[in-house]
Amino acid sequence: MNYERILIRYGEISTKGRNRYKFVDTLKSNIKSALNDYPNVKIESTRDRMFLVLNGAPAEEVCSKLEKIFGIQSFSPTVRTGLDIEEIKVAALILLKKLFHEGQSFKVSSRRSDKTFPYDTNELNHEVGGHLLRNIDGLKVDVKKPDINLIVEVRKEGVFLSSEVIKGNGGMPVGSSGKAMLMLSGGIDSPVAGYLTMKRGVEIEAVHFHSPPFTSERAKQKVLDLSKKLAAFSGRVKVHIVPFTEIQQTIHQQVPENYTMTSTRRMMLRLCDEIRESGNGLAIVTGESLGQVASQTLESMFAINDVTSTPILRPLISMDKLEIIDIAKQIDTHEISNLPYEDCCTIFTPSSPKTKPKKEKVQYYESFVDFEPLIAEALGNTETLIIDASSEIMEKTEISDLF
Repeated sequence: MNYERILIRYGEISTKGRNRYKFVDTLKSNIKSALNDYPNVKIESTRDRMFLVLNGAPAEEVCSKLEKIFGIQSFSPTVRTGLDIEEIKVAALILLKKLFHEGQSFKVSSRRSDKTFPYDTNELNHEVGGHLLRNIDGLKVDVKKPDINLIVEVRKEGVFLSSEVIKGNGGMPVGSSGKAMLMLSGGIDSPVAGYLTMKRGVEIEAVHFHSPPFTSERAKQKVLDLSKKLAAFSGRVKVHIVPFTEIQQTIHQQVPENYTMTSTRRMMLRLCDEIRESGNGLAIVTGESLGQVASQTLESMFAINDVTSTPILRPLISMDKLEIIDIAKQIDTHEISNLPYEDCCTIFTPSSPKTKPKKEKVQYYESFVDFEPLIAEALGNTETLIIDASSEIMEKTEISDLF
């Protein structure tokens, strides 16, 4: 017997009130994007459950994609029957025979949300369990630690039988909490920051600063590969590639060396804020962890934040590096981040960056340069790509089209 459906249980969505349907619709859209390779899969949703009708799609492959989608508490590949007890017994026997190996134990765990069903949970456990024991030689009952837990869920729309509950990623559906711009470098930290932000329901658009010829096309591809890993959790991610060479060279010509890092981050933040405004974003996300490097001291953050009033989200602010690395490995970005292709932040790092920069000083140094034309030119030449979880690149536009 092949699994015909996958039953999806909501996580935090279940705590929402009248606007729960908005969260359900967002989750439904994210699942549809993630399953773009399986157009025949049909999604049905109710107030407290969602069902995927597989229509021939491979259950194992669909399940591997569902494990990454935020907003899902758990899910189970299921076989659906009608409400007739004999039909339920037949389906349970076929399913258990497929799973059973000599010497294994089992139990039946019944749930009944349809109170009009003529059997209560204990009676249903007895009816189905007895039928299985009579028809499978060597089968044993173990109600505490069974090898196979056969779940029988009775609902008004039918009875759903499954043998496993697969843990989902939890959190909120991406897009249910607004949109933010992720400052995505090629390092370990920023992809993890993006992942954690998406887990709270925020849609992210990645902004990457590219400085050819100092940074290579491989460094750019590295960021696109990281974006694709993040897209697995939401369906797709829009990526803005901002040409940053001229601005970076100007900073290094006009600003004292120990303040170049501070000024560079300020210009990045200004550019990111412009893109955020054009895309109706509500915040900017960074991978900063307090005290990890010179630009991530409180004094540096204070001086850099001066260029915008937009909320800056820092999911990693209190984490140490080992915690961040653990999450990077979990979401499969660690290996990509370790590829030896430097981004613009690392190639222009001064030998002695200021760890406690003064806001007034960096403002003074920058006052001798008119950055406005350089920022406008960088925005006008920004390349925007949409990275899909399945395919490589769905769409390519210029950021100037969005202004």
